[in-house]
Amino acid sequence: MKKTLALILAACMSLSLVACGGGNSSTPNNGSQAGTSQPASSQPSTGGDTSAKTVGISMPTKSLERWNRDGAYLDEQFKAAGYNTIVTYSDNKNEQQVNDIQNMLSQGVDLLIIAAIDGNGLNTVMNDAGAAGIPVIAYDRLIMNDNSSYYVSFDNYTVGKLQGEYVRDALQLDSAAGPFNMEFTAGDPADNNAGYFFNGAMDVMKPYIDSGKVIVKSGQTAFDQVATDQWQTDVALDRAQNVLASYYSDGSQLDAWLCSNDSTSLGVTQAITQDYAGSNSVVITGQDGDEANLRNIKDGTQSMTVYKAVANEAVVTLDLAKAILNGDTIDASLISASGWSFDCAYDTDSYETTPGNKCPSFLLVPDVVTADNMEEKLVTPGYYTVGDDGYLKATNG
Repeated sequence: MKKTLALILAACMSLSLVACGGGNSSTPNNGSQAGTSQPASSQPSTGGDTSAKTVGISMPTKSLERWNRDGAYLDEQFKAAGYNTIVTYSDNKNEQQVNDIQNMLSQGVDLLIIAAIDGNGLNTVMNDAGAAGIPVIAYDRLIMNDNSSYYVSFDNYTVGKLQGEYVRDALQLDSAAGPFNMEFTAGDPADNNAGYFFNGAMDVMKPYIDSGKVIVKSGQTAFDQVATDQWQTDVALDRAQNVLASYYSDGSQLDAWLCSNDSTSLGVTQAITQDYAGSNSVVITGQDGDEANLRNIKDGTQSMTVYKAVANEAVVTLDLAKAILNGDTIDASLISASGWSFDCAYDTDSYETTPGNKCPSFLLVPDVVTADNMEEKLVTPGYYTVGDDGYLKATNG
């Protein structure tokens, strides 16, 4: 049925719209986050040649530093390539994102790039896009609708795996006697990526938990027990304070707290700084490379962050969009033809928009950033600069 739809759309629009489906290899990935409350503009931004095709870019919110960078990079890349753009930020409100996308469709966009607030909450507009023959790139977060043409993200399972491996190595779990106490904070249940992050980390830690080398005193080891609504810092802070008061006020030592991203890590770090009775340094993970968290890493209150180069993600999205709009055949050859200087895998097996329906994906590789390699990983490539105060500042977003 999907192949028939694709043929009809191709005949009507001279556009090869490849809907989700296929079979290949690779490991899953996901992107993260929403954040603290701050008004998010939803005003369109246009530029480039007025005769060019128009690309609609829908971002979740301006309240998280990460999405400001994504939106800015995408907007710049597409304008520089001669496309008109409409860029919206939906204030972490699914209804607003639906309205924003509906407005883009009514303005006649040729392609949509959507970082979903709720991967299950866009069915109406996704079906409208499919009926209109408008291809959709699910950006960073998978949209659970078969009208998602392609998925561009990072290997999100590996994000969590890297966090778990960092904790394992920092605590020397394979050689130290233990036991060690640790806790978990995961992401937003509405974000498809959050489960991949958590599962990647838990797959590393579970053998140590099962053997008793690692003890989770709260007993909260299931995703729904440790999830954080909209990745909000204050929600993570409240839960961390409750866990510390309930399980560590007796003087028990807390050795590590695995946080899925930087906005939740900020809340956990604040709770530990204010409310933890112990004197040891607690290993704390994160993800995204937010400026406040990089400051904490430099100061020693956060241990690491998993960085995802969103500038590279924008490059992949642009080249994929060009290929879609040109009607090119899209497969792994896009990677070699584009000549990207960074690692990316073409995966047609790991992600499903509905059961059995695979979504072709382009997955970039995340990287671990610590105080020791911060300048090498972030400053040398040009993602950040060192400010007068010695702390890193993002070059965009």
